[in-house]
Amino acid sequence: MIIVLGKASEKQVQQILDKIKEKGFKPHVIQGSQKTVIAVIGNNAAAFIEEFRQMPGVESVAQVSAAFKLASKETHHEKTSIKVGSEVFGKGNIGIIAGPCGVESEEQTLNTAKALQPLGVKFFRASIFKPRTSPYDFQGIGLKGLEILEKVRSQYGMAIETEVMDVRDVKPVSEVVDCLRIGARNMQNFDLLKEVGRQEKPVILKRGLSATIKEWLMAAEYILSEGNNKVILCERGIRTFETEARNTADISAIPLVHLMSHLPVIFDPNHSTGRKDLILPLSKAAIAAGADGLLVEVHEHPEKALSDAKQQFTPKEFAQFLQEIRPIAKAVGKTII
Repeated sequence: MIIVLGKASEKQVQQILDKIKEKGFKPHVIQGSQKTVIAVIGNNAAAFIEEFRQMPGVESVAQVSAAFKLASKETHHEKTSIKVGSEVFGKGNIGIIAGPCGVESEEQTLNTAKALQPLGVKFFRASIFKPRTSPYDFQGIGLKGLEILEKVRSQYGMAIETEVMDVRDVKPVSEVVDCLRIGARNMQNFDLLKEVGRQEKPVILKRGLSATIKEWLMAAEYILSEGNNKVILCERGIRTFETEARNTADISAIPLVHLMSHLPVIFDPNHSTGRKDLILPLSKAAIAAGADGLLVEVHEHPEKALSDAKQQFTPKEFAQFLQEIRPIAKAVGKTII
């Protein structure tokens, strides 16, 4: 249920909030540029529509049909924009997040950041934990990698994001990075979703390998329902019968999510394809389809990378990539930032 407020006084708003809590429901206040909306979360909230409709300060009350109530456009008509460092996602820009698949060493990470800074990259990605199919593959260097990521921020002025896999690691990672990432394999790790939902840091939520769009949005709902409204969705390809690419890039998910949700959507061309030669054309397609950003892997020496060696750009290749996607962004009225 959503309650749209008219010219309500602070006292009237508080009375509405108190009534919501009295009924055993959870209120979420959404301040738009034109209207203030209170989303009422809880079972059977719709049974009290008429009671809330009669309260002073209430303009209208309606039931939300979507199961993902806080992520739905029904609740929040205006598109949400989320700022991470100096990057803004969802406001007519194409935010670029770039960096190596994983933090392998201080030298490798800082060298990559040093090469990316002159290219205008303001948002650096690198994983300290690596969920791998094989237990014998590189698993990441763990929490000690946070010190290296802090050096990237302090030396090169970039915002930092990295993946969290365990509830126990959320707090120490949140204290260092600017943005948390939930990987595809953890999209339905509900305890982890709830924990990042209790943090104040933005969260990039990747779509699961075989998840439907509604399941993806319901995963976002777990984060939103805990109070964290800074969720950026990331399409990273889904598993199909096709074997020529690592995954099948579902470009249609980008406009579909924009029709269903107010949350910004970015695209991960590396994991969608697993092939360096497909990153550029699919990134162009994603921008044309309405993506709010790109999450791109860049390594100083991809051939020596401990993970995802075949799908990472060199800094030189990434520079050329940026030049080739700018005209596409301009054609759809957006700017690469």
